[in-house]
Amino acid sequence: MTRYIFITGGVVSSLGKGLASAALGALLQARGYTVRLRKLDPYLNVDPGTMSPYQHGEVYVTDDGAETDLDLGHYERFTGVPAAKADNITTGRIYQDIIARERRGDYLGGTVQVIPHVTDAIKDFVLSENGGVDFVLCEIGGTVGDIEGLPFFEAIRQLGNELPRGQTCFIHLTLMPYIPSAGEMKTKPTQHSVKELRSIGIQPDILMCRCDRPIPVDERRKIALFCNVRPSAVIQAMDVDTIYDVPNAYHAEGLDTEVLSVFGLPDKGTPDLTKWHNITHAIREPEGDVTIAIVGKYTGLKDAYKSLMESLAHGGIANKVRVNLKWLESEIFDTEDTVHHLEDVNGILVPGGFGERGSQGKIAAAHFARTRDIPFFGICFGMQMAVIEALRNLGDLPQASSTEFGPTNEPVVGLMTEWMHHNELVTRGADGDLGGTMRLGAYEAQLKAGSRIADIYGSTTISERHRHRYEVNMTYRERLEATGMVVSGVSPDGLLPETIEIPTHPWYIGVQYHPELKSKPFAPHPLFSSFIEAALTQSRLV
Repeated sequence: MTRYIFITGGVVSSLGKGLASAALGALLQARGYTVRLRKLDPYLNVDPGTMSPYQHGEVYVTDDGAETDLDLGHYERFTGVPAAKADNITTGRIYQDIIARERRGDYLGGTVQVIPHVTDAIKDFVLSENGGVDFVLCEIGGTVGDIEGLPFFEAIRQLGNELPRGQTCFIHLTLMPYIPSAGEMKTKPTQHSVKELRSIGIQPDILMCRCDRPIPVDERRKIALFCNVRPSAVIQAMDVDTIYDVPNAYHAEGLDTEVLSVFGLPDKGTPDLTKWHNITHAIREPEGDVTIAIVGKYTGLKDAYKSLMESLAHGGIANKVRVNLKWLESEIFDTEDTVHHLEDVNGILVPGGFGERGSQGKIAAAHFARTRDIPFFGICFGMQMAVIEALRNLGDLPQASSTEFGPTNEPVVGLMTEWMHHNELVTRGADGDLGGTMRLGAYEAQLKAGSRIADIYGSTTISERHRHRYEVNMTYRERLEATGMVVSGVSPDGLLPETIEIPTHPWYIGVQYHPELKSKPFAPHPLFSSFIEAALTQSRLV
């Protein structure tokens, strides 16, 4: 029997519902249960694929090609359960499907309404494709009281009544602020948030109170009394120094025990959290440190590179070092010398991005890394800029460019118009929609035997997740390899370049895919582990 846990938030946004959901999933796994995590987003976009990273953070891509909310990255990193298209839905997608059905006449002339049609669609999403797992955890985006979230709250309220008793659990995440002038923590925001939730028919079973200091016993009792929950169901969710200590912290506060109690399940003893203790120990007691420069376009919002940040940390865990990140807006290199900003780093990473803005700075960073023997990692757009840099400076092609930036006589990087996916030809046009039209999801690649990247993977066949619509033009391959930069990985049909490297460089690799989407703290991605190892070697040479 599948049981359902609904996680909602109140008071303010960004309280950490995604991390709470992921950590609870990890705790239930440690107790021997199987889990699946889902995110319900109330915004009207069909998916976050066309949203600015400054608006919504990174777009997390699944194996089956869905562009999803970044919280699905937390789910995968904490539980190891691959996310799928069926694990993220938005109001926009629901309305898109309902309107399409209405246009086809599927409703037989009936009036289409929020209740029951929209709420039924949400319930169908929650209940479908669960694969018989023990627990499905559903995070509701936004904050209770938001207008756009009302259909989602109504849908889960209905599920609480329609599913058998003892098959649902409602967890509400709130904020307990400390007021310095009063010298005390305040329970009123939590009380009002629960009151708002109860006004739409949902009584939370468990309250998780975010705070920056311990909650006094009397305040816990007060919250329990006014919010109609047991005192043991008021869980203190204090700030921690690393997100990977959240499962340990929540277990210490009794979250998993309380969840089992809600479902009437026996507490069979202490869960095995050894791997989480080992991870936090490696983070808190490193044997050294390295500094990595991230030369990006969206450094003003770190969530735009959430998976990247975590993957670098995973590489640090694998090498028992602390990874210090130096964030550099790529546009600064349009007017400033790279040496001033990059001479003190042990590695340079140029991540993905879209558009011409900041591209020259990324090219300058690639040039600095190549000429100074600094370990370099180019991801997606970063790989493309590394290729352009090599052809401009070593291949006698000063006009080498990308058609993404406009018409060019040397289209080293160009728009993909067709490619193979599972033995089917996929075609795209320059004038098509932007949303969902990229090369998305997991694709296989063949690595050159004996290449550095094949040695890192320990295989010549890999599968990685992609998100791009431009590709390095293979007609320039011979000219590129004459510079000393080789194409070391291609698509199975040999038509699309997947990886590049400079064999004579200490560590210089570019990949067209996004390896950061598959890294986990207990299973660091081999490319990030190797990159941090190279950076550590470089630090010892300085």
